[in-house]
Amino acid sequence: MTAVPARRNPRAPPRFVAYVRVSTEGQGRSGLGLEAQREAVARHVAGAGGAISAEFVEVESGRKKDRPQLAAALAGCRASRATLVIAKLDRLARNVAFVSGLMESGVEFVAADMPAVNRLTVHILAAVAEEEARMISARTKAALAAAKARGVQLGNPRLLARDPVASAKGNAVQVEDARRRAAVVLPYIERARRAGAVTLAEIAEALMARGVSAPRGGQRWAPAQVRRIMLTASQFV
Repeated sequence: MTAVPARRNPRAPPRFVAYVRVSTEGQGRSGLGLEAQREAVARHVAGAGGAISAEFVEVESGRKKDRPQLAAALAGCRASRATLVIAKLDRLARNVAFVSGLMESGVEFVAADMPAVNRLTVHILAAVAEEEARMISARTKAALAAAKARGVQLGNPRLLARDPVASAKGNAVQVEDARRRAAVVLPYIERARRAGAVTLAEIAEALMARGVSAPRGGQRWAPAQVRRIMLTASQFV
């Protein structure tokens, strides 16, 4: 008699494999950032009535493609027919080629901060982020070269002296300003999405139609600015 392979119980809770990532060894050792990600993942899985079968922790820069723990998480998903779950969309990558490779792996994935995004949206977000990073790098290099040619001494003297107090205060001000901007704009973004806006360009058009001020005070919104607001808001959920 030929053995019949066991079928998975259709009523069994959906399986998830969790992937969390931090950028530095210090964050990995201290757990800074990991607990918040785990909490977001746990909330999403609980809301879906599922269970986490495994967790993989990566300590690696978001710019690098070689992530052994992510590869292991994807293998675990394929082996157990589970869905890869992450806390935030930006935990995966800011690179179109990387996101394409992830989707070609055949593994389903979901971000707890944006569970409704589809594959097209993920591609758009990755493409905008990649182009934004390239443009920022080019502008920064050009500005530094021009300043140096004028004989300007580059850098804040206190920061060049590695003054941790000045550096921390400057970073804190920038983070707080970004948080406030995101808190004001996010409700308008949510209304636009509920009204049917899907792409970043459509959301940008909706913000302009409602007269929402852009980050630099103008009325013209770019898709990249919408993406920055969405990612900033997700970091304070």
